[in-house]
Amino acid sequence: MIQVKFFARLRDDLGISELEVDSDGISTLYDVIEELKAKNDDWKVYFKKPLMMAVNQEMVQLDKAVVAGDEVAFFPPVTGG
Repeated sequence: MIQVKFFARLRDDLGISELEVDSDGISTLYDVIEELKAKNDDWKVYFKKPLMMAVNQEMVQLDKAVVAGDEVAFFPPVTGG
């Protein structure tokens, strides 16, 4: 299993803070996103927006390899003011 966490406004908009994704057939972060989009059609719009992504608390890109036991986090870009 891969632990998936959502933070900030993304967590509020999706209505969930975390869930688990079966790691079978998953090899990259892109695959995790595709699995999440398949779980809930309403979530597809959020994965079209710019998101920051981390695997095991390290900022990564979509091609980052993931394996069972990894923690994946998604959050909206941070802006300052």
